Amino acid sequence: MISQLRPTLVVFTALTVACCVAYPLAVTGAARVLFPGQAAGSLVEQGGKVFGSRLIGQSFTSPRYFWGRPSATAPMPGNGAASGGSNQGPLNPALMEAVQGRVDALRAADPGNTRPVPAELVTASASGLDPDIGIAAARWQVARVARARGLPAAQVEALVERHASTPPLSFLGGTTVNVLMLNLALDGLRK
Repeated sequence: MISQLRPTLVVFTALTVACCVAYPLAVTGAARVLFPGQAAGSLVEQGGKVFGSRLIGQSFTSPRYFWGRPSATAPMPGNGAASGGSNQGPLNPALMEAVQGRVDALRAADPGNTRPVPAELVTASASGLDPDIGIAAARWQVARVARARGLPAAQVEALVERHASTPPLSFLGGTTVNVLMLNLALDGLRK
């Protein structure tokens, strides 16, 4: 029995060290050398201060900023440990209430905007951590942000266009804007 157990334990130990120690260390080391920013979490730093990650949505509620998608991780949006959807179906009254509340909040922040509210501004995504919004959702907010900052709408619109990105293949999605990067660029305008 011991003669059969020993080779099993040796192979188990060797595979554990190879798969659970050596391989992860090698991949992490290669990533830190080849892709240092991404391996560190794609953190956004300015002046030595970390503002967030390009990959995780941040919560902005001031009219001076563009707002991202709502998150089911509330009350702590951007909490990666709580990533997930609300699991509320389209006929759930709680979902309808939440969407109506978000529409009301958007209308209250920009009462002059009578255009239809883009769905992504009032519905949470599956992960609740989306860092980007579609270009239509960003354009919908231009007038409010411009007015709150005392800027010409054309200047804010141009900033949105500069921060818009389209995937190289159209079937991978539409044009999006990273909300954190756009808001940091807005803050940079006044300097």
